[in-house]
Amino acid sequence: QVQLVESGGGLVQAGGSLRLSCAASGRTFSSCSMGWFRQAPGKEREFVAAISRTGYSTYYEDSVKGRFTISRDNAKNTVSLQMNSLEPEDTAVYYCAATPLAYYNGDYYRPNKYDYWGQGTQVTVSS
Repeated sequence: QVQLVESGGGLVQAGGSLRLSCAASGRTFSSCSMGWFRQAPGKEREFVAAISRTGYSTYYEDSVKGRFTISRDNAKNTVSLQMNSLEPEDTAVYYCAATPLAYYNGDYYRPNKYDYWGQGTQVTVSS
């Protein structure tokens, strides 16, 4: 079992920044590939960013490339998502997710790749 707790969400004006954090417990954090997903009302859950178990590889959804940065600190059992130049379209509940498996054939974007999910944190970007 892996427990994930997100924090750092809030209300920000367009063009502003937020940093989301996800704290993991319950198993060795460094053995898990980690992803961030988001879900807006009436929309399906959408891939945002992912990072491999060692942090060697990172992946981003096209709309956030150049604006968001995913990172991890295995010593602190945390993964973060730095979000800059936020847009109203970024408004959603953001979830972190974990899988003990390594990414394979580009499967980092698939929600069903991940076994464990946090409760989500709300990000609202006003215009």
